[in-house]
Amino acid sequence: MDVQKLTVGPIVGHTSSNIVRIFGRAELTIYDARPRKAHGVIRYRKVGKSDFSSPSYFKMNPNFDLTGVTVLVGLEENTSYEYQMGWFYSELDTKDIDVQKLLNWQNIDCYRIKTASSDSTQSRNLVFGSCRYVLRLFGGLWWDDRSDRTFKSILEQIDSGKSVDQVIMCGDQIYADDLNAIGADDSLDEYNKRYRKVLTSKYLRRLMSTTPTYMTLDDHEIEDNWPESASARDWVTKFPAAIHAYSTYQASHSPLFELNGNRITGTPTHLWYKYHDGCCDFFVCDTRTERNLNKDSLEIIGPRQMKELKGWLCDGSGRVKIIVSSVPPYESESTDKWYGFISQRDEMLECIRINEVPKVVFLSGDIHACMASQLALNDNTTVTSVVSSAFFWPYPHPNRRSFKLSGHLDTLTASKYKVKKASDVYPTDAFTKLHVSEKRIRVDFYSRKGDKLGTKNYNFD
Repeated sequence: MDVQKLTVGPIVGHTSSNIVRIFGRAELTIYDARPRKAHGVIRYRKVGKSDFSSPSYFKMNPNFDLTGVTVLVGLEENTSYEYQMGWFYSELDTKDIDVQKLLNWQNIDCYRIKTASSDSTQSRNLVFGSCRYVLRLFGGLWWDDRSDRTFKSILEQIDSGKSVDQVIMCGDQIYADDLNAIGADDSLDEYNKRYRKVLTSKYLRRLMSTTPTYMTLDDHEIEDNWPESASARDWVTKFPAAIHAYSTYQASHSPLFELNGNRITGTPTHLWYKYHDGCCDFFVCDTRTERNLNKDSLEIIGPRQMKELKGWLCDGSGRVKIIVSSVPPYESESTDKWYGFISQRDEMLECIRINEVPKVVFLSGDIHACMASQLALNDNTTVTSVVSSAFFWPYPHPNRRSFKLSGHLDTLTASKYKVKKASDVYPTDAFTKLHVSEKRIRVDFYSRKGDKLGTKNYNFD
């Protein structure tokens, strides 16, 4: 039996020291008024070994656009593996398929991945960014593919020997609303189709097949400035459809879902998540779907998420604490960002200040420019903030005057938070590479075509 190529994927998701989650999608075929049963299959081997593992099977679920996530378990840490992944039709249940069945893999590419490190002294190389606009024109007959050039530039660095341990996408991986003007998506089929198109561009697909990729959402996964203009109908039609599609294509391969053997299981009650790799702890926020816009109780994240974030900040791990937020903490004084929720921003910053939490770094996007700076909370405690956006935005970008990169922040407390050591602002399509160690962080900004824009170094106090 021939193994078929995935229609979306493979996407390497959460990767720990001994586990890797990998996402893929089969082809939908209707037979006798029902989707044909499709099964994913994967095999792998340690680099340098000749024999692959026995094939492992997993369900491609028609309730989730015929996608599935398989989990490789029992791996060795900081070790390179090769894998092949595909799918086939069978009317058997996945548990009844003969694992020794002879399969033909000749049409399936072989990809290489590497497990994470549990060594809390191990430095990490990260690439991150946000806001990849893929313009749909002529009623969807033509899609602007210039955004894929950004991912080609990242791959060129990897191919030249510059290692990347993971990619972080901070939001607006899709623009489902087409600038809220032209045929905005509002049904599950439309959102799924959007993801299938966006995630199968040539270079992004290759990048995600070999590099652990972590994602969070922002407004354009639903609609512009969600939920500012949401109607009662939007909450029961558009929002569930958007989140279902987001869960399928972005959240399913994250640490959000619990594991049952080599499969993900359960239904998440929230969209934020945590993980660690080498010298870094990560808290990936959901700053979009938990918003409370009641002027008497403004919240950008819910009470449970805030409690978990503060507990994570104060857990004493000794690692670099990286907070991933789709919107920047202080650089933009727009009410759509953390600035519009000053009380909660104060609560988070006061937690860091009072407990003198060291080595805190914010990664964010959204504002279509790149920059870095530090925020002094007191004489002993400083946080670092890096903004990277947009992967691609075919319209004018804002300039430095649009951002808060000096002076004191507005606050409801008696504390004085001062912005310092700001980089230049790069108002162009770009991505950012970070080298994070126990003692410092190096920030390198690159244009969409791979040209070096600038570098900024920050030592952890």
